Amino acid sequence: MKPLFNKILVANRSEIAIRVMNACRTLGIPSVAVYSDADSNSKHRYYADESVHIGASSPRESYLDIEKIINAAKQTGCDAIHPGYGFLAENPILAQRCEEEKLTFIGPSPDAIRLLGNKVASRVKMADAGIPLIPGMKDSSADINLYRETAQKAGYPVLIKAAAGGGGKGMRIVNSEDELGAALEAARREAKNAFDDDTVYLEKYIVNPRHIEFQVLADNHGNTIHVFEREGSIQRRHQKSIEETPSVALDDELRAKMGADAVKVAKTAGYRNAGTVEFLLDETGHYYFLEMNTRIQVEHPITEMVTGVDLVVEQIRIAAGLELSEQLHHLTQRGHAIECRIYAEDGENNFMPSTGKILFYSEPVGPGIRVDSGIVAGMDITIDYDPIMAKLIVHAPTRELAIKKMVDALNAYKILGVRTSKKFMIDCMLHPEFTAGRTYTNFIENHMSNREDESNTYRHLAVAAAAVASMTTNSKSTAQLSETGGATIPSPWEIIGAWQIGDSIHV
Repeated sequence: MKPLFNKILVANRSEIAIRVMNACRTLGIPSVAVYSDADSNSKHRYYADESVHIGASSPRESYLDIEKIINAAKQTGCDAIHPGYGFLAENPILAQRCEEEKLTFIGPSPDAIRLLGNKVASRVKMADAGIPLIPGMKDSSADINLYRETAQKAGYPVLIKAAAGGGGKGMRIVNSEDELGAALEAARREAKNAFDDDTVYLEKYIVNPRHIEFQVLADNHGNTIHVFEREGSIQRRHQKSIEETPSVALDDELRAKMGADAVKVAKTAGYRNAGTVEFLLDETGHYYFLEMNTRIQVEHPITEMVTGVDLVVEQIRIAAGLELSEQLHHLTQRGHAIECRIYAEDGENNFMPSTGKILFYSEPVGPGIRVDSGIVAGMDITIDYDPIMAKLIVHAPTRELAIKKMVDALNAYKILGVRTSKKFMIDCMLHPEFTAGRTYTNFIENHMSNREDESNTYRHLAVAAAAVASMTTNSKSTAQLSETGGATIPSPWEIIGAWQIGDSIHV
C-alpha cells in the first residue's frame, strides 16, 4: 500500500519528535529530523531516517525559524510537516507558509489557529455559540473603569489574563479593588514581553477548580468526536505536572455533557485534526470553557492507554484526507492511566533548573508501563530548551493500582547526572488528598509547600551533621598521623560517611 505521505519533517525535538517519528514508522512513512547545535548528539536526530542541521542552539535561530523549517522540508523532499507541541505548533504563520509551499501542515488551518490562539476572540466566538464561560469581560479594553465594573459584578477574587499565549504569563490574581490597577499594568507588561501583545482581559477567579480537558478529533468529512477527558489539576506555576484519566470528578452524565460541548467548540471554530478543549470545573459541578489548544498535548499518551487509539497516527491520517478510523466511533475507557512529566529540575530545591551530562539512564519496564523519552546516557542537558526530558505513563485496572504502579515505576526510573522532580511527584501521589481524588489546581500550593520547607530544614541539618562528622573524623586522622607517622589521609567517601546515589544508600 502506498504511504499517505512520501516523507514527513518533524519540526520539533526530544521526546515529542520521537513520538511523531514512531507514528510515521507505524504508517510506513520516512521521517526527517531537524536539530540545532545543542542537539547535535540528540536522540531524536538519530532516530529519524534523515536529519538536517538548522542553526544555533537558540530556539530563535533554529526551531523557531520558520523559513529554515520550510527549507529543510523542501531540500529533503518532504510533502508534510508535523509540528509536535511547543515551538511553532500553534503558530499560524507556519501553517500558512506550508499552504503557500504546497506542503501539508499536520494540524488545523491557519484561521483556526489564529482564532483559538487569541483568548479574547475565542471567548467572544464561544459566547455566541452558547458555550458556558467564566463570568467576566467579553472583550479586552483600555479603560480601567470597565475592569473595575466587571470585577465588582463578578465578585473578587478575579483573574487578569493575557489574550495571547499561555503558561501563566501575563496572569494575575486580584483579591481586591486596591490591587487592580497595579496588577493590570504588571500583566500587560509581562504579556508584552512574552508574546509581543499586551492585550489582557478579566474574568472571575474560580476557587478550588479542577482542570478538565477533552481530546477532540475532526476530519475533513464532517466527523467531529471527543476521545474522553483528562484531568490535569496537579499544576505548578500554571503548568501541569501529573495528569490522569478518567477524572474521578466526572460521572457518566457530566462526562457526556462536557464532551458534547467540547465537540461543539471544535465545530464552532471550524476545527480539523487533533485538538484539546479545556474547561474549569468548580466544586458545584459547573464547568466553564477555558481555551482550546490547537495541537497534540503533552499528556496525550494517557488517552491512548485507556482507549487504544494512536492519536498521532490519526493526526497524520486526517491530514492526508482520510476519514476518522472506524474504531473511533465505538470507543470506551478501559482502566486508569497516569502520566508524570520527568523534568530536569531539582524537586528538592525549589525546582531550580538542572543541567549536565546524563551519566546513567535506565527506564522502568513491565506491563502497563510506557516511557516517552528524548534522552539517552551520554547526552548533555542544557538550559536552551524546555526542561522536560521524558514522560512516564502507567495503566492499570483501577486508579488505586495505577497510583501504586506509578510510584513503583518512578522508584525504578534511574537518571544520574542531573536532578529531577521524581521524588516530588512520588510525594504528591502518596499524599492522602491525592489518593482520595481531591485534586484541585491549587493542590501543590495547599499541600506541598510544607514539604519544601521540611526538605530545606532536613538539607540544612544534613549539611551541619556532615560538617561535624568531617571535623571529628579529621581530628582522629590527625591524631593517627602524629602517633604512627604513616597513616594515610581518608578519602572523601570515608569522611562523609553514608552517601546516596538515586534511591540506594551506601555506607
